Amino acid sequence: MAKLPVEKMRELERRFGEIEARMSEGPAADVYVKLASEYSELQPVVGKIREYEKTVAEVADLRAMLSEKGIDREMRELAEMELPDAEERIEALEKDMQVLLLPKDAADEKSAILEIRAGTGGNEAALFAGDLFRMYERYASAHGWKVEVLSASEGEAGGYREIIATVSGRGVFSKLKFESGVHRVQRVPDTETQGRIHTSAATVAVLPEAEEIDIEIRPDDIRIDTMRASGAGGQHVNTTDSAVRITHLPTGLIVTSSEKSQHQNRAKAMQVLRSRLYDMERQKADSERSADRKSQVGSGDRSERIRTYNFPQGRVTDHRINLTLYKLDRMMMGEIDEVVDALIADYQAGQLAQLGEQQG
Repeated sequence: MAKLPVEKMRELERRFGEIEARMSEGPAADVYVKLASEYSELQPVVGKIREYEKTVAEVADLRAMLSEKGIDREMRELAEMELPDAEERIEALEKDMQVLLLPKDAADEKSAILEIRAGTGGNEAALFAGDLFRMYERYASAHGWKVEVLSASEGEAGGYREIIATVSGRGVFSKLKFESGVHRVQRVPDTETQGRIHTSAATVAVLPEAEEIDIEIRPDDIRIDTMRASGAGGQHVNTTDSAVRITHLPTGLIVTSSEKSQHQNRAKAMQVLRSRLYDMERQKADSERSADRKSQVGSGDRSERIRTYNFPQGRVTDHRINLTLYKLDRMMMGEIDEVVDALIADYQAGQLAQLGEQQG
């Protein structure tokens, strides 16, 4: 196991104490919000460090007691009984802290932009895209997160050809980031008279929601076009030029939004554009930093088939970690924690192994 970084632990404790002192001084509201955010981030880590230090001291006391020659029999027996339990606690705490002290992804605490697009499979792919969106919507609701649709293009038979939404809340990106990739479905469509199983797919992209401080977009770098928004099947056609298309000239990225308000459309399109540019920067930095990384889970490759949903067998398989669960109905109802947690655990195990190699 990799050694615990003692200097880093001391620095985190020092910083935590500093934040506590500054918060008690009653700083300005904006400063207080930033301090409170950092405080809540550090609290579980520092709590674990303090518990570890207390247990280390307890073990040292017990060993010192056992090394004394004049100790009475009853005290010796008690110390001998307590020592293995305290040593086990140290081992468990070390494992917890190894994970807590891993390098953090700066985007983990952010909200996310969720993009789902129908892939191969025509109407069935659009229906599956709709099923996936509802699955994430339910998962978000269970975690107290807010989902807001930014733009949607409905499929002819239902579902979505494309849907883009924000999922707002603390730590959303850390939970959803491994959902990016190709999701494949195997099932018998309602229109299939012969009972044959069809395979279709949808692509999911999860981007950390970027704020203005993360990405600066110069006015000279974008072209904004307004278009006439059209309603479904020619009905409710919006006769004003309210739809907005923003083109980012340096990268060629194009974002559109076609709600009723032109002002809202512009804001929403800029929100998506900012997040896509931020994501591009992160992907570039990741590939430069870990060109030799073998971890599939953290690769974020959206052309990679990551999961298969087999409806006839009620089976879900995540191909990256070879995890198969026979609870498809519950997963489609938003109960995806088991898969999400397994993916996070696998990624952390990979990071710990890398850390061990570096220290070795």
